[in-house]
Amino acid sequence: MAQTLGIVDIVWRGKRIPVEKGAKFKPGGLKNNVVKTGRRIDRSEEYMEGEVSGITILQRGQSFLGMYSTGEGELQVLCDTGQSFTWPDAFMADLIEATGGEGGKIELKWVVGEPEELLNG
Repeated sequence: MAQTLGIVDIVWRGKRIPVEKGAKFKPGGLKNNVVKTGRRIDRSEEYMEGEVSGITILQRGQSFLGMYSTGEGELQVLCDTGQSFTWPDAFMADLIEATGGEGGKIELKWVVGEPEELLNG
């Protein structure tokens, strides 16, 4: 039996961010667009941004405003199945908000380009 993806860790600017189950990542890169001409189907390429997102929590004494930043930085996604993805120039897309009564959940989102992928064991 093979192991499948279970845990995703997010590291932003060298700091590991604890995220709940369900973190997502979609690498950016080239995608195909359909071009229809009469009875023929062709394609054209377009570069699309990717996205990394995860939900973390707000703890007592933690800086809420310190979780968001406007500049670029290094973002890493580490999978428990051995894949690691790195983006040197990721940036946060949306302002953050906390949800009370549910552990202070905060959704963090980054916009990314094409990653560098490393395979470990």
